[in-house]
Amino acid sequence: MKRRVAAGDRAEAGPALPAWKAFVVQFHREAGVSPGGPCGGRVEHLVSGEQARFESYEELLAILRKMLREVDEGTI
Repeated sequence: MKRRVAAGDRAEAGPALPAWKAFVVQFHREAGVSPGGPCGGRVEHLVSGEQARFESYEELLAILRKMLREVDEGTI
């Protein structure tokens, strides 16, 4: 169920999808959705340009968690 937020609360909280937390994920041509199948590519933080390559879905999630933590800490 969606939570309703008053207009004043939205302004104080900032945008729901802030640009400083935007990423591009680019997958290799061979990447698929099959469990255990190939999954590689790169992820880029749009604001800082920081990039990282990944070879699995688990690695992609770990990279995104690290980058989001760094964004929240102001280190990227």
